[in-house]
Amino acid sequence: MATGDGRRATGDGRRATGDGRRATGDGRRATGDGRTVLFAARSAVALYRLLDVLPVFSGDDRVTRLFTLVPGSDFGADALTAIDALGGRTVPWGEACGRSYDLVVAASPKGDLRLLRGPHVLLPHGAGFNKSIAGEGSADSASGLGPAFLRRAAHDAPIALHALAHPDQVAKVAEANPRAARHAKVVGDLTLERVLASSSLRDGYRAALGTGARKLLALASTWGPESLLRRHPGLPAQLAARLPYDEYQLALIVHPNERSRLGTYELTERLSPALDAGMVLPDPHEEWASVLVAADALVTDHGSTALYFCAARDRPVVSVHPGGGELIPGSPMSVLLDRAPRLERAEEIVDALRAYRPGPARAAARAAFAPPGDAVDKLRTEMYALLGLTPPAHEVTPRTLPVPAPALRVPAAFDVQARTTAAGVRITRHPAGAGPPGHHLAVEHGAAGERLARSAGLLYRRALPASAAPVDRAWTADGWTRHALSAYPGCRSAAVVPANGGALLRVRGHEQAYAVQVEPRPEEDRIVRLDPAVALSAVHARLVSPEPVPDSPVMLNCLIGDRTFRLTLRPATDPEAAQAI
Repeated sequence: MATGDGRRATGDGRRATGDGRRATGDGRRATGDGRTVLFAARSAVALYRLLDVLPVFSGDDRVTRLFTLVPGSDFGADALTAIDALGGRTVPWGEACGRSYDLVVAASPKGDLRLLRGPHVLLPHGAGFNKSIAGEGSADSASGLGPAFLRRAAHDAPIALHALAHPDQVAKVAEANPRAARHAKVVGDLTLERVLASSSLRDGYRAALGTGARKLLALASTWGPESLLRRHPGLPAQLAARLPYDEYQLALIVHPNERSRLGTYELTERLSPALDAGMVLPDPHEEWASVLVAADALVTDHGSTALYFCAARDRPVVSVHPGGGELIPGSPMSVLLDRAPRLERAEEIVDALRAYRPGPARAAARAAFAPPGDAVDKLRTEMYALLGLTPPAHEVTPRTLPVPAPALRVPAAFDVQARTTAAGVRITRHPAGAGPPGHHLAVEHGAAGERLARSAGLLYRRALPASAAPVDRAWTADGWTRHALSAYPGCRSAAVVPANGGALLRVRGHEQAYAVQVEPRPEEDRIVRLDPAVALSAVHARLVSPEPVPDSPVMLNCLIGDRTFRLTLRPATDPEAAQAI
């Protein structure tokens, strides 16, 4: 399979690591206190599961950690890339099969694991047994429970521990192959432990994503023909066009196999309309879980990512999977999707979210995971027993998830619907071109392209960062608005948003400039602030209307969704007009 840099992974898993290092040694198992653990990954998703296990051996210099790629998967190249990024020491497959190890750890029963010598630990690479994949064993067996896989695990590979997350999973293994269940134990789910350990970081994740007071709606797509992206490839862009930008933020979590199949470039090109509208596309290793912690609601297919969302808190879940097909009846995902509202069209998303009733999420999580809290300790105890070592005295806890990266692209031009009501001016913004044309086009000068700037009804500029130049020059606020109205004859209003808050606006044909102040809105024990650039659209709509021009301070309500923000509009003072931007 072609790698991201055009090279092909060879059949024996050989490939140079990023820093040129390869594991060396004489091929013998460690003696004395030294132990060698081989992490065998067949795909990126399996590798990411193994990486969650690494803290089990944290701080122990008696344990040497090595990696190898198990050949045979179409999705193996990204696993090599991830090992390179980690800086892990890799052993080519052919060389790995010639050595013996104190422990071999894998997160998938697939591939020729029997060729790796040493006691095997098998971990799950998803939350339970939810899908039946064509070409993997029999049609009625879950992925990973096919008779051929379990027969190899029971007879050919020396399985010392099959670590599972729920008693029902042990029962499923026993039902499929009693001999394979002899070493099956409920240990827990280390990925879930990381999600739960990161719950107190939620506000920080939302701040990093730029979510603010908006609702973060995550979309989860598994891989294969029944996935969200295969069945509904246009859904992300349709939701971006439907949901108001100032009320909702979108994020799309894509299964690593699907990312490997397409490649990052092809994936982002296909998703370009939604990404241009500000959708977040998190990294498939850890950021996806950070986004789940931050999210307010989830749209999902039958992939098990949804179960991690459900386990943290009972939040709205909407399904785009029709049932049947790959989804196994009675599985945890079936428990969830059978009771979750179904989304048929993007236009129905708000109603579908409102239709969710608490209960299905918790029920599905209970069906997938044993009570959490001690998975790291349990797995550590089991693995050190297999190594014949006493664990180090220091405590090992689940590592919190990293802060996610913000959206790749942030829209800087908006089609604005402005509707004057008795309660105030209701503003609804959509990224330009994503939704229907509105009352005016609001464009941020210096961030959007020149074509959009020349089409703007409202053109605004934010203050530039402080310059390091020894001799600097800057516009005054009123000077730039006059310049913009002169340089852009189609523009009706020009405005600036200074760094110290508020805004200054000038309307074509008006003699004076106006100062705009936005009052923060208290909500329970929090304060909600509105970007002055949003408030400018309400002021613009008011000042270009037939109503009389105010010559003294007036109060104006700006309505955003179910929130009301109080604005003060008055003639600008000379110091306000002269401030540098």
